[in-house]
Amino acid sequence: MIEIDDVNRAYSHLTGYLDEETVERYRRFEALFAQGLRPGPDVDWREYGHWAQLKLSLGQGGGHDHDERVLRLIRSVAERDIDWTPGDARVLAHRAQQMVVWGHTRYEEIFRLPIAATRRFGFQERREIIGWLWAPPPRPPFRMPAWDARAGQVREALSGQLDELLVEPAEHGPAGVVRNVIWECDPFARLLAEEYGPRLADPAVLPLLRHWNTARSTRPSAKWLRTARALLTPGTAALVREILIRLAAHRERKITRGDGDHEWRETVFLDERTTVPMRGAIWTCEVIEERWVTSLLGDVALNCGTGSNGMGSTCRSERLTNTAVGALARRGGMAAIVPLARVQAKVRARSVLKNVARTLDEVAAQAGLSREQLVDRTVPAFGLGPDGVREERIGDYLVRLCADGPALRFVNPSGRTVKSAPQAIRKDPALAELRITLKELRQALAAERFRLEQALIRERGWSWREVTEFFLDHPVTGRYARALIWQVSPGSAGLPVRTEAGWELSDPRGHRVRPDPDTPAGLWHPIHAAAEEVRAWRDHLLEHGIRQPYKQVFREVYLLTPAEERARTRSARFSGHVLRYGQAKTLLNQRGWTGLSIGHWDYECGGDQGEAVRELSGWRARWGMHVVGDPAADGWDTASFCATEEITFHRAGQGELSGHDPAGDQVALAEVPPLVLSEVLRDADLAVGVASLGLDRLAVAGHEDYWRSSGFGELTETARTRRDALARLLPRLRIADRAELTDRFLRVRGDLRTYKIHLGSGNILMEPNDAYLCVVPGHDRDAASVFLPFEEDGGMLSVILSKAFLLAADTAVTDPSITRQLGV
Repeated sequence: MIEIDDVNRAYSHLTGYLDEETVERYRRFEALFAQGLRPGPDVDWREYGHWAQLKLSLGQGGGHDHDERVLRLIRSVAERDIDWTPGDARVLAHRAQQMVVWGHTRYEEIFRLPIAATRRFGFQERREIIGWLWAPPPRPPFRMPAWDARAGQVREALSGQLDELLVEPAEHGPAGVVRNVIWECDPFARLLAEEYGPRLADPAVLPLLRHWNTARSTRPSAKWLRTARALLTPGTAALVREILIRLAAHRERKITRGDGDHEWRETVFLDERTTVPMRGAIWTCEVIEERWVTSLLGDVALNCGTGSNGMGSTCRSERLTNTAVGALARRGGMAAIVPLARVQAKVRARSVLKNVARTLDEVAAQAGLSREQLVDRTVPAFGLGPDGVREERIGDYLVRLCADGPALRFVNPSGRTVKSAPQAIRKDPALAELRITLKELRQALAAERFRLEQALIRERGWSWREVTEFFLDHPVTGRYARALIWQVSPGSAGLPVRTEAGWELSDPRGHRVRPDPDTPAGLWHPIHAAAEEVRAWRDHLLEHGIRQPYKQVFREVYLLTPAEERARTRSARFSGHVLRYGQAKTLLNQRGWTGLSIGHWDYECGGDQGEAVRELSGWRARWGMHVVGDPAADGWDTASFCATEEITFHRAGQGELSGHDPAGDQVALAEVPPLVLSEVLRDADLAVGVASLGLDRLAVAGHEDYWRSSGFGELTETARTRRDALARLLPRLRIADRAELTDRFLRVRGDLRTYKIHLGSGNILMEPNDAYLCVVPGHDRDAASVFLPFEEDGGMLSVILSKAFLLAADTAVTDPSITRQLGV
């Protein structure tokens, strides 16, 4: 007979030590068992069953020959109709697993009670409870060598019972057949079973689905691909495409989990068990020779590699992102460069970027080029002419693919241009191909805009011949490159102008130079220019209506301040701000910052503190942040708000990518190259300008003082640049006679009140008592028609203009949320 204290010691690894009330009940169970008696009618049979399961184990060191009375006890409990919960069944199953680890060999008896408890539930719950015994998870949460050594024996001994328990019968139809292979652990798996079940369960396709479910390594073997090729048909290739299109558009969902005792909400993209067959589907693309494959693999990589905001601040599935990148790499060829460059521009996961960089380097090395040179030479032209237009005749219609937009435009037989596809050609395969090309063109344009800004920030250089061939003459890249200022030597910079003799550079005064083909060239940055030159360029853009793809001429410049010189190694210029954490992290990730992860977890180990890290031109910037706000309101999870700290600079290669460098590794700010310092501080200013609580009075509970100081305080460099743009725009506006600029505000005179719109936050105060006016930004036709010389980050200039046009005509406002504040 095992004493209760022995039971307590024996099972502490399984249950923790038992509380006094449970011990007392177990004593009564032991006493009844010793007398050969059954428990009374008031017994809690669930608890009695747990005690019975514990009776099976004699601990880690004892023998494992079970007393026949104990086996009869287990059988009698297993035969009873007990109201088990899923949580009970899980506990019983994992205790049985531990007994196997301890050397118990009566597998059918050990698992008799867990199997009986699990049988009460539906097939999906059964799989969630005991499926690991039938089919191990793709990636176990932890390794148990003793279990791994015996798991095969356990499965063999219980195979009949497990099949009966977990395999859905034929009457469940095609969905049941699919669920038997891939289970139904998440919404995407449910979609595969219910929507694609009839096709996936087809005898011609089911072997391929089962083959996908064996994709458990990091890359496919030659044998795996040969099998996939043998199982592939034209019909299954089309099915692969459909499923991966759905995967490329799939989003994470909030789903309810539960074990019977409690429920919780969980955000799920794909369960591990769904990830495996989806990896197999991606691998199968390697043996499909169709045009759509390369582009679709890029779409899958982008969706899986970014988060709910479409940016790389989070990674929906790093494993599938790397799988798609690997498939692109193995397909090889120049066609893979564009989707890989798109991934490189968007995704921030280090392992993914490493894979992309390695692939690009390998392809570049084969061509005898650097990675950057390779991308320069492989931007697709999509068949566009020098004017950025491609024309194709489809039926009686002329279809134009235009980089401007980009868009498809249709010319009917009478010569009239229409925007939508005519009914007569909507199902034409040639139009379907053009639509695919349009999508690829749209993605390429976004990637090129990003690449050109990175070239400015990193001060890339070319020969003038390379600039003209790969940028100015390119029908895709040229759409942006021709609106940027290029520099061939100090003091010799200009906008590109095409002449019969070739490309020339024209400065704001109209003076032109024609660089020699081998002349070194790069993009002009205002950090290296005199203030007079910057002003001249700004006036020139507005006068000639030239819109740049990003801020170049109107780019903010951040020079070292006296306070930073005194502090020597630390910039406090953007410390002390309260930001929306998720929004700030997204923007910083988008601009190349990594490493920021803070929340209400593990305060003792610093989980509430962290830093964003940016590497640029051999330098590493660190921007510290910490959690602020109520942990309970955030559910003790990721923070809603964070506070900014100081920024320090280090030479790349010193210290680790995570954690703080020793103080001795911090570099004096005066030693940091001016462009690197300026671009890092510009990123910080953008993050504060977009994510600050100073922009939203509704979100500032507990931070009112910060809201007022930030929302109406001194202008940052970004806001000063915005003021400069407004000073040039204002005389051209219809409301010029009602608006004036002060040091921090755009002052607008309405008929009811006079309004002050802060140039940093867009917040509004009403004269004469500075009462706050809340106006939610909306679309204003007059504001939308105003020419802006750049595609502004965050759009605050457009917001300010929209509010100005609205308030200049305040008697025409009908929105009750505004008129109530105006006292109308």
